[in-house]
Amino acid sequence: MNEPTVEGRKLSRSFGWLALLGTLLVIAGVIGLVYTGVATLTSMLLFGWLLLVGGLVGLLHAIESRGTNYFWLGVVVAALNIAAGVVVIKHPEGTAEALTMFAALLFLTGGVFRLVGSVVVRGPQMGWTLLQGAFGLLLGLLVLFDWPHSSLYVLGCFFSLALLFDGFGLIAFGLGGRRIVSMVSGRLDETAPHSDEPIKSPEDEQK
Repeated sequence: MNEPTVEGRKLSRSFGWLALLGTLLVIAGVIGLVYTGVATLTSMLLFGWLLLVGGLVGLLHAIESRGTNYFWLGVVVAALNIAAGVVVIKHPEGTAEALTMFAALLFLTGGVFRLVGSVVVRGPQMGWTLLQGAFGLLLGLLVLFDWPHSSLYVLGCFFSLALLFDGFGLIAFGLGGRRIVSMVSGRLDETAPHSDEPIKSPEDEQK
């Protein structure tokens, strides 16, 4: 078996694993859209653990760089990340409520700025900008009026949709990569010499 064929099979296997990972993400996204409360708590716990682990890693880096001008800044940032991670892990529901309120305010302010900016500037994309601003304003009002109950499903929906789109992207990338590898491998097999053909030496060619 020649080396290009072996490498092609390895690449095809790697792309297959990517497609499998994408399928798992899609399944997780669909389950999260069905059980948005569980998805919200899961996303909060993951967020808390990321803060905690990131704070610990940052603290280790700060200790390794002691004696420099950035030592205390690194210690302070790492301590804040660790403290925030502990709070999020211990109080995921309260954190979800606070982040949902923050998201609603972002939607409101973003929608208002887009609406005002589109009316003032009156550019070629005015209609599209007006639509985006109106959608952001409406979404912010809906989340805000249903708060704190909206914290049970808003973040979970966003988290699940992110998993869903990332999963579809990995599936498309994996299947497309496998298809390209199979096409390249097929062309290499067609151009490669067959194993049953004798290899001629320079002396045989002169005869």
